[in-house]
Amino acid sequence: MAKGEDKLNKKQEMPVKLLQEAEGHVVTMELKNGDIYCGNLVESEDNWNCQLESVTATTKKRKICNLSQLFVRGRKVRFVIVPSMLKHAPMFINSDTKIG
Repeated sequence: MAKGEDKLNKKQEMPVKLLQEAEGHVVTMELKNGDIYCGNLVESEDNWNCQLESVTATTKKRKICNLSQLFVRGRKVRFVIVPSMLKHAPMFINSDTKIG
């Protein structure tokens, strides 16, 4: 593998590692359909499938409801907001990527 390809692979892995670092913390996810979920991230997979607990769901029409558990399919995720304290996670120490 060429040196440039290795750097590219590490940058592509960064979002997955960040999501895994967020396990056990409260995250906010927006799906491609506009729904927003805020809850405790219990588990995440490399394909961004996620399990959340104690979830507050807000639909695109602004209807709010509470859910005890939720499974989100990774390909439906538009973006995830993780706690700002994760910008100090060990994976960023030797990284060329600057956060915050």
